[in-house]
Amino acid sequence: MVPTVEWKDGAVRLLDQSRLPETVEFLDCRDYQTVADAIRTLKVRGAPAIGVTAAMGVALGAQATKATDYSSFAPAIVKICDELAATRPTAVNLFWAIERMKRKLESLRAQPISTIKQALIIESQAILEEDIRLCKTMGRHGAELIGDGQTVLTHCNAGSLATAGYGTALGVIRAAWEQGKKIKVIADETRPVLQGARLTAWELMQDRIPVTLITDNMAGSLMRQGRIHLCVVGADRIAANGDVANKIGTYSVAVLAKAHNIPFYVAAPYSTIDLKTKSGADIPIEQRNPLEVTTIHGSHPVAPKDVPVYNPAFDVTPADLITGIITERGVFKPDAIVSQFQS
Repeated sequence: MVPTVEWKDGAVRLLDQSRLPETVEFLDCRDYQTVADAIRTLKVRGAPAIGVTAAMGVALGAQATKATDYSSFAPAIVKICDELAATRPTAVNLFWAIERMKRKLESLRAQPISTIKQALIIESQAILEEDIRLCKTMGRHGAELIGDGQTVLTHCNAGSLATAGYGTALGVIRAAWEQGKKIKVIADETRPVLQGARLTAWELMQDRIPVTLITDNMAGSLMRQGRIHLCVVGADRIAANGDVANKIGTYSVAVLAKAHNIPFYVAAPYSTIDLKTKSGADIPIEQRNPLEVTTIHGSHPVAPKDVPVYNPAFDVTPADLITGIITERGVFKPDAIVSQFQS
């Protein structure tokens, strides 16, 4: 798998996902502002990957900070954290990773600044390695839900491109494939940015896992024909009551799955679970540029000029539409999230 994000030669190297699948190109971020812009402009996307990238952005910004004492150094790092936190409001992994970096900073207040700078790099790497490890564990748990010969529908991209590696929803699919199960995947295109068409299809083809691409409005018809056996998607935030925010269109898939008695699963690590948010009604939903809807790649118009556009990046799927939430600790009903993850 091509690495989504890594620390390389003193820079944060990102696979530029805005260029896929036409071009595999890497972006070397040499300051935290470039990292923030990459998150904001979807050069890196997917909740876990955003969290890892933000942590590296904090570490990168720390290296350039000129302060020589903690009383000056700490506020500078907090400012960097605040700028990175402002890039995207919905994916809670972003805030989780930044808070973890702040706690590491606070725990080292008695150490020399050079020691703190190095420790922040190490902590960001620990977050990356932990994400890969959790995704693989999650994949093993979720693979047990997929039968040999079944077809899985997924929406958006929740693969290695959306994480530090391996993936959440696609991690479940990968694990089932690695177990020798002859599965097939249906990938929604995921309008308007086409993460399913550009990224999920590309990832699965790289791994030689059978995948068929469909437009978003085809899923119900395939379900009615009995050609989809279960759905597995990722998440950008899971509220305490089990409501899930994920890419726009996820709610529609969940409603269709419920209508056709098809299991609908969400795969996500503990960093996506936000027990401070009581329900999906409290999750902030990012509104994005109208050009994502009115053009393809910002340059090919597909709608009348100046037409009003509503472009939320995410929607919320209520807990009662979710069969189970796949985590590194196992598979749970949505209403069991608090008891499993409150410690």
